[in-house]
Amino acid sequence: IRGARKSGHLNLSGRNLSEVPQHVWRINLDTPEEAHQNLSFGAADRWWEQTDLTKLILASNKLQCLSEDVQLLPALTLLDVHDNQLTSLPSALGQLENLQKLDVSHNKLTSIPEELLQLSHLRSLLLHHNQLSHLPDGFGQLVHLEELDVSNNQLTDIPTSFALLINLVRLNLSCNQLRNLPADISAMKSLRQLDCTKNYLETVPSKLATMAALEQLYLRKNKLRSLPEFPSCKLLKELHAGENQIETLNAENLKHLNSLSVLELRDNKIKSVPDEIAVLQKLERLDLANNDISRLPYTLGNLPHLKFLALEGNPLRTIRRDLLEKGTQELLKYLRSRIQGDGASPSGEPPATAMTLPSEARINMHAITALKLLDYSEKQAAVIPDEMFDAVRSHPVTTLNFSKNQLNQVPPRIVELKDSVCDVSLGFNKISSLPSELCMLHKLTHLDVRNNFLTSLPEEMESLTRLQIINLSFNRFKLFPSVLYRILALETILLSNNQVGSIDPLQLKKMDNLGTLDLQNNDLLQVPPELGNCENLRTLLLEGNPFRTPRAAVLAKGTAAVLEYLRSRIP
Repeated sequence: IRGARKSGHLNLSGRNLSEVPQHVWRINLDTPEEAHQNLSFGAADRWWEQTDLTKLILASNKLQCLSEDVQLLPALTLLDVHDNQLTSLPSALGQLENLQKLDVSHNKLTSIPEELLQLSHLRSLLLHHNQLSHLPDGFGQLVHLEELDVSNNQLTDIPTSFALLINLVRLNLSCNQLRNLPADISAMKSLRQLDCTKNYLETVPSKLATMAALEQLYLRKNKLRSLPEFPSCKLLKELHAGENQIETLNAENLKHLNSLSVLELRDNKIKSVPDEIAVLQKLERLDLANNDISRLPYTLGNLPHLKFLALEGNPLRTIRRDLLEKGTQELLKYLRSRIQGDGASPSGEPPATAMTLPSEARINMHAITALKLLDYSEKQAAVIPDEMFDAVRSHPVTTLNFSKNQLNQVPPRIVELKDSVCDVSLGFNKISSLPSELCMLHKLTHLDVRNNFLTSLPEEMESLTRLQIINLSFNRFKLFPSVLYRILALETILLSNNQVGSIDPLQLKKMDNLGTLDLQNNDLLQVPPELGNCENLRTLLLEGNPFRTPRAAVLAKGTAAVLEYLRSRIP
């Protein structure tokens, strides 16, 4: 308290408080205790020169209510009471006219007092993870609000007065029960980030397309059947609309999105991709996994910045599966070869013409500079020549392919690529362990080490926080590598053709992004029923294991049926 009189900041978080002591509210009013005892004050103890309290942090306590005495701290600019047990807020909050940030998230609030709407200087209001079923109609009075998070509540609609929040930059409405968005929110001219993930939206108001400042739009896990057109969203960089029921992707949906770098449409019912996708010249990530796409437009090969293309779980007929498994750059190279009308040879590889001769050279500088690809595959080499790494020097490569050699270890110089490489293929070698250097590749999203002699993974792999896809098929794992449970970005784990005997369903349940788990041809003697609770799994492959149940007839019905069967067996 004495320190707070000088600094104006008081942090009482994590102290198991069930109530706030009275002298905290009265810190700027009462003469301090020590003033009665000590009458000779040094310069440091001049309590009458104290600073008004501007920041009060009471987070992570056990508070069930806040006193109306909060009004005795009119200078507060920040009040943080997140992670308590508050069921209501005092109306006196409305008196804190200097308040700029209010965090009441992770409580048990069922309503917001009208008086809160008097806080005309409020810039950040965090209400997420409460039990709010509605917001006051006059919400638009908070005109200076720049950040509003009402995610993880029970809201069924949004007040139309939201349209008045013209300074709002970030709005999070995710994990509620919204069936529609008011068209008026298109008036939020400053809005850059809008998150509507996990609601019940069937349509998006067409007016949303006039939001000129919008950069990130999240519409995942709703009930959308189509994407809106975005004529004015010239700055939109990320559009996430996975796990909906979108059936068509039209040229009209795409043609204005000049700035788009991420387009995520996985787990929908899209049947085809229009040739006009080539207008998205800035696209870096395209996720079309788990749709109904049977052919790809060759124009995809012309997207100059595309680094990540996810297509697994589609009935692609025109592209061989082994080509898909070679990674994004190889696939784009193939698509480009088809545009040129070479008429590819039956094997699916472009024919050898004078055009392909430069890549026969030992170092393909064109691949390094234009495709950002360091390729030394299918050479049956026991070591990677140093000149390969020397050639990279000032050219950042994003993809590395050393597959189909005789390597018995990961080349130590791989660490030199740690600031750029995202996609590493080391499959079909003789590698028996992964070194900790590999764990320094902090941008790694895709790791393919299939067909090696691996029996375990290093614990340091936990630092690969961006890793989304790992292929460990055809190795010698007897245990499910426990470090994988801690890499929460993982979307795909391919572990077929090993000797894994068991899995931990409770750990898998925590992996919110995991959509594909391939455990075919292992030594699973039983499938734990709790695996049925991993409802994010879209593809679960268990064939070729010695367990008795679920029986083959259940497995043949597909992932949803298997998960449902397992849930029915939970004791």
